[in-house]
Amino acid sequence: MRLQLALNVANIDEAIAFYSEMFASPVHKTRPGYANFEIDQPPLKLVLFEHPEAKEHLNHIGVECLTEPEFDKAAERLHHRDLAASDVGETGCCHARQSKFWVTEPDGLSWEWYRILDDDPAQNNVSVDNPLTPCCGHQPNQSTRSGQVCCA
Repeated sequence: MRLQLALNVANIDEAIAFYSEMFASPVHKTRPGYANFEIDQPPLKLVLFEHPEAKEHLNHIGVECLTEPEFDKAAERLHHRDLAASDVGETGCCHARQSKFWVTEPDGLSWEWYRILDDDPAQNNVSVDNPLTPCCGHQPNQSTRSGQVCCA
């Protein structure tokens, strides 16, 4: 597992340059208004969403499970303890195909638990209009806004 930190940034190119230097790590994937890093030390999935108008820098926090057994064990444990705020679903989200569910902590912060099934699917398979469970609409206490980047 590794922690995921998703941030809203004003300028994606400046943010990519900064975080590449800060973590001495190349960007893993970029799309218009989006980038992610798979940082080895510290183990971190850093996700950047270009939202110049965002009022908060934190977009969301997540836990990426790197194997199917790891994901299944976490899902079973968190659902059994009634901590999961959503069922496990397959979705096109964050420019990848994923299995995911959400957990909401006592103060309302949502945590995304996910496993990547396909890190580079065809673009037409990854959007908020996807027939798979939409990630933005599936996040507890969040509504999808017009023009919203998936997972924003």
